[in-house]
Amino acid sequence: TSFFFVDLKPMNRSATHIVTEFVLLGFPGCWEVQIFLFSLFLVVYALTLVGNGAIICAVKWDPRLYTPMYFLLGNFAFLEIWYVSSSVPNMLVNILSKTKAISFSGCFLQFYFFFSLGTAECLFLAVMAYDRYQAICHPLHYPIIMTWRLCGTLVSLCWLIGFLGYPNPIFFISQLPFCGPNIIDHFLCDMDSLMALSCAPAPITEFIFYTQSSLVLFFTIMYILRSYTLLLRAVLQIPSTAGRRKAFSTCGSHLTVVSLFYGTVMVMYVSHTYGISALMQKILTLVYSIMTPFLNPLIYSLRNKDMKLALRNVLFGRRISQNS
Repeated sequence: TSFFFVDLKPMNRSATHIVTEFVLLGFPGCWEVQIFLFSLFLVVYALTLVGNGAIICAVKWDPRLYTPMYFLLGNFAFLEIWYVSSSVPNMLVNILSKTKAISFSGCFLQFYFFFSLGTAECLFLAVMAYDRYQAICHPLHYPIIMTWRLCGTLVSLCWLIGFLGYPNPIFFISQLPFCGPNIIDHFLCDMDSLMALSCAPAPITEFIFYTQSSLVLFFTIMYILRSYTLLLRAVLQIPSTAGRRKAFSTCGSHLTVVSLFYGTVMVMYVSHTYGISALMQKILTLVYSIMTPFLNPLIYSLRNKDMKLALRNVLFGRRISQNS
């Protein structure tokens, strides 16, 4: 036993890590540009919190939204609040900071929460696709299949898998020696930047991390595409035009969010192969990590009459009736 502890002693951070903080360069530009970016991101962040918070309140308060679809949407909005909060507050502080520094532990905590919440988002989108598939392809069995117990189980699994999947690889990455430099050309801490700054290679840890992330992306997007292929076939078989329009309206918003999120994430994966510039990678990261949570309330309320009415009641008072 004593040998075991002696063997792990070199892994102690104080013994191997010379770097105690990292510098996040963020977005380039003069002070006026930085102030503009700070104001822009602050407004987007505030609207994201208000919009997704309104969806949560609407699902909780409006009896018409007591259905599995809106239960999943309310949980998804809650996830979006945490996802955008894993990067934007630190980015806002960083923009106004002269040193643009983030502590060693703070960097890895952001790394962990950003990827864990991103994984949970992929799983949530797959679960929401499953819900829409069951509602449209098996409408008679839908109330029996999508019970509240199943919904609660699926939501819990999304959170658990998202947060339990990354502690080990991220912990091992944090134990690598970082001898300097400590400059990250991004607005958040991510895998590629940290591995580039490490003084020692870790091919096994890197392989495990990328394999795990790739599997989550691949299986969730393939399941979503399969679900929507079957769903589209079922919708086209609906005899009435009104029925087809209603089916498309309930699925169109979810498909828009899926396209926006997965589209930019896939381009990010391709960018590592074809060498897209660091600025373009920052912009792509902005789209799927900040713009998607920001647009989520707008996308889900534009073509959904019940959600639109519920959001009006939440934002402007509960006096509005269904006929208004």
